[in-house]
Amino acid sequence: MTARVLLVATGDVMAYARRTSRPGLATADDLLAAVSRGLGADPGAGPRPSLGADLGLEVVTEDVRAEPSWDTSPATMLSLARRVRTALLDEGFDGVVVTHGLDTVEETAFLTDLLAGPAAHRGGIVFTGAVRPLDALSSDGPRNLASSLVAAADPALRGVGAVVCAGDELHAARWVTMADATAVTALSSAPAPVLGRVVAGGAEMCAAPPPRPPEPEGEPETNVALVKTYPEMDPVLLTAVVDAGARGVVLEGTGAGNVPVGLFTTIGELAEWDIPVVIASRCRTRAVPLEALPPGYGLAAKVGAIGARGLAPVKARYALMAALGGGGRQAVRDWFARL
Repeated sequence: MTARVLLVATGDVMAYARRTSRPGLATADDLLAAVSRGLGADPGAGPRPSLGADLGLEVVTEDVRAEPSWDTSPATMLSLARRVRTALLDEGFDGVVVTHGLDTVEETAFLTDLLAGPAAHRGGIVFTGAVRPLDALSSDGPRNLASSLVAAADPALRGVGAVVCAGDELHAARWVTMADATAVTALSSAPAPVLGRVVAGGAEMCAAPPPRPPEPEGEPETNVALVKTYPEMDPVLLTAVVDAGARGVVLEGTGAGNVPVGLFTTIGELAEWDIPVVIASRCRTRAVPLEALPPGYGLAAKVGAIGARGLAPVKARYALMAALGGGGRQAVRDWFARL
C-alpha cells in the first residue's frame, strides 16, 4: 500500500524565488514540482503527475499562512502542532512534513513534539526548511524536502516524535538547534547525536531517541516570558514581565543552573503567587532537578524555582507553556519531573 504523507507548506525560505521570470513565493505544489525535477525551479510550473511514483508516496499538499520564521507567533506554532496531530490521529496519514523557516524551526518542532501525544506513534513527524531560496544556485530546499517526505513515510519514525530534517540528517526536536545561519549545514544536535539519516530511500536510525514527554493536559499557556539573567540584574525586570501578564517565567542562567542571588526574593514571591519560575542554563547541563545538584549549585530551588531538566532556555519556554496547561506551579513541577 502506498504511504500517504501530508505536506504543510508555510512559505519559508525554501519557497522564496527571486531570480526567475516569475519571482514570488512557491506553493506546496510548486515545491513538489522542484522535488520532482530534482533541482530548484521556476514557481508556477506545477507538479508533475508522476511525482507519487518518483518518491513512492501519495503526497497531499496544504498551504498555510504563517509569519516569517524569526517572528513566528505561539498561535501559529500551536496551529501547526494541532494540524499535525489531527492529520495523524483523525485523517489516517502515515506521516506529516511541515516546511518551516530555520530561525525558529527548533521551537515549533519541539512544541509539536510536546503536544503530539499518541499521534507520535501513528506516523512520522518531520519539519524541514532551507538556507537558500528555491531558485538559488545549489538550493538545498528540494533535497531537504524530498528526504523529509521519504523519512515521514518510513515506519522507523513511528514513536520517535518530531524531528527536523536537513542535509539528509534527522535531528530530534528536543536536541536540535540552529548553529549556523550561513551554511546549509545549519543544524546541530551536539552534544547529543544525530538521530538518523535518510539513505537508500528510507530513514536509518543512528541513535536512540530522547524519551517521550509527558502527555499534554489542557490547553497550553502561551504567555510565558524568557529572561536572560546577568550579575546584579535588577529584580524589577523579573516582576515587570509578570505585571505585563506572563503566567510563567523561564530564566536563562549560567553553569549548572545558577541565577543572581539578588533575584531569590522575587522568585520566592512569584512562587507564593503561583507563578512558576523555571531555571534553564545557557550551557549544556544534565537532565536532573535543581535540588539534586551538589551543594552550592542550583540554589534557586530553595526559593521555589524549578529546573529545566537539561533543556535549552528557548525550549524550556515551550515546555513551560505545555506544563501550564495542567495547572499552576505544583502541576508544572510535577510535569517537569516527568520530562
